[in-house]
Amino acid sequence: MNVRPATASDVATIVRLIKDLARYERASDQVEVDNHDLHDALFGASPHVYCHLVEDDGRVIAMAVWYLNFSTWLGTSGIYLEDLYVSDDARGRGAGTALMKELARVCAQKGYRRFEWSVLDWNTPSIRFYKSIGALAMDEWTTYRLSDGALERFALGD
Repeated sequence: MNVRPATASDVATIVRLIKDLARYERASDQVEVDNHDLHDALFGASPHVYCHLVEDDGRVIAMAVWYLNFSTWLGTSGIYLEDLYVSDDARGRGAGTALMKELARVCAQKGYRRFEWSVLDWNTPSIRFYKSIGALAMDEWTTYRLSDGALERFALGD
């Protein structure tokens, strides 16, 4: 197994993995990303998203899509893991652990002091995994989202 940063030639594979993840999370109808959008985000003039992949025998079996966040209290950046996905047939072989370790190494090397992510409350296999590596649930925090029509109405003052 090999963990590596994604390259521009991986974009179609990453989009496929994103769609696989959406199916797993019962949200296929919410995926709008295409190869062009993802290529711009990862490799355009101002990349603001990053991706690491796990390959096994030349086949990509897992991905981690992430970006930098910032803590005003700590005065430093951190990593926010947007998506972690391991292909169905590759689960239980260490790909997820390898990706999480690689991102923890990036944090350590860059001096980032937080590595954060969200998990669906019904995703007990992932929750067990996260707890097993020492992650703590931030139960006192509730995520809010403003999107679609509500975002537009608020932005326009309607």
